[in-house]
This record gives sequence, structure tokens and C-alpha cells, in this order.
Amino acid sequence: MDVLTVKNLTKKFKNFIAVNNISFSLKEGEILGFLGPNGAGKTTTIQMLLGVLTPTAGAIKYFNQDFTKHREEILEQVNFSSTYTKLPWRLTVRENLTFASFLYQINNRRARINKIVKIFKIERLINQAMSELSAGQLTRVNLAKAFINYPKVLLLDEPTASLDPDVADYIRHFLLEERRKFKVSIIITSHNMAEVEEVCDRVIFINDGKIIADDTPDGLAKTIKTSHVELLIKDGLKRTIEFCQNRQMQYVLEGRYIVIDVVEREIPVFLRELMDKGVYYDEISIDKPTLQDYFLQITRKT
Repeated sequence: MDVLTVKNLTKKFKNFIAVNNISFSLKEGEILGFLGPNGAGKTTTIQMLLGVLTPTAGAIKYFNQDFTKHREEILEQVNFSSTYTKLPWRLTVRENLTFASFLYQINNRRARINKIVKIFKIERLINQAMSELSAGQLTRVNLAKAFINYPKVLLLDEPTASLDPDVADYIRHFLLEERRKFKVSIIITSHNMAEVEEVCDRVIFINDGKIIADDTPDGLAKTIKTSHVELLIKDGLKRTIEFCQNRQMQYVLEGRYIVIDVVEREIPVFLRELMDKGVYYDEISIDKPTLQDYFLQITRKT
């Protein structure tokens, strides 16, 4: 069942089209990655999904209800978090969460706030003013605010930005568990491609305001035909570099390690040609394309 349906959504700013006639849907319990380079139209789309911006054209439906006609009822079941959104700085964490809770119909506010505080491990921050918190702490408070109303749909903009690796890992597992237990549907924007591969069922890629791809993370990665061949060169590093330059092959050099982009089916021929040139290596590893490779290919074309 689709919990969100977007049809022909468009947003124009004077002579600039930020979002250009896009359509997509979000299923119950699905985690959808919404990706694209800076300026692609991600933030504008999210703002229209929240009702912050009014679309120039198109339709948005949540739970099969028109967003323009049932806005208040729908937003009761939707929430949002962004690393770049600031809560009132002079208020404490507890005050911010308390006031945010009054935007929704929550039976036992104090119990819900206490539970959320424990989930996001911000007990020691509860009486601190927002202005006193670090970037990572602010991110955790914003995420706590996003879960205050037991949302059915979550819109998360860079949910783990500024977090320490262990906390980011905890947040990712928490999101997956919430999806499993309560069938929460989530849209995530992120520049962390490994994170998107880990948590997202599907990825929509937007560029210049248009959707250019809609597939699984693995499906998008497989459209890239180039693998990364990493070699620890024992003898012939200069000859290897010259070989790559003559063939116009992308490579990255770190000491005696060299990582070369090679079309997967051509790897055996490539290695044989290196040996013919008297190049010897002690180590080799071959990494298949990832979602990050897809992202880089699109942005390089742009």
C-alpha cells in the first residue's frame, strides 16, 4: 500500500524550475533514498511534501488523501528532521521537546518525552540550552523531536550527519527496527552512499529537478561497468602510471598502492598487459561498483 503518492510535482521560482514534473510513491514500511547533487531539487521537494512550499503544479497524497484538503490530519502522522534545521536556541532540550509535542495529539506527553530521551541517549543534555550543544548533539535532539508523535511517515534530511560513527550506526539500526516493528515509511536524503546502501530499499536519483533513476541501490550500482583494481606494486610503478595515462584510465596513487578503474570484463587482459610490461605486484584486490560510483558518474556528467 502506498502511504505517499506524488504526481507531476513542479516548483518554479521566477525564471528557475527547481522541481520539474516529478512523480513517485512511497510504500508502507519502505525506506526510500532521495539522492542527488547539491541544487538538484531535493530540499525543495521535501519542503513541498511538508507544506512549507506550495507547488506550482502537481498533486501530493498521503494515505490516499489530498494534502491540500487534509493537511492538518495528515501532518499529525508525519514528521521531519534535518541536520540543518535549528530549534529555538535559548530553550533547553526538554522545553523544545515539550513544545514540539503540543503540535500533536499525544496522550501522555511526559512519558513519551522520557522514552524518546532514552532512545536517543540524550538524558544528560535534557536541561541544557540548544545553544550549548555540539553539532552531533543537535542532530540527536532533532531526531528525537521527529519521533515524538509516533509518525507513520518520516522525512529525514542527512539524519546521521555530524554524528560519531558509533552513534550513527546506532541510529541506522534504530530506523531499521522502527520500520520492522511499526512499518514506518521513511524518505532519507544523504550524501553517505554506504549508509543509503545499508538502510534503503529503493533509491530515487534527482538531477536538475528531474528524476533520472528509480531502482534499488544494487540495481543502480550494476549500471556502472567499471571496477576498482587495487595493486601494491613491487616493481614497475612508473610503467603502470604511464600505461594508465596512455590509455586514459582513471587511477589514484597512494605510496606504492595504485587503484585503477577498469571495465570488469577487461580485467584479465589488463593484468596480462601489465605483466608484459614487466610490472610485478604483491597484492591485488578488486572492488565492484557501488552506489557511490553511480553518484560520482552522474555528478561528473553534470
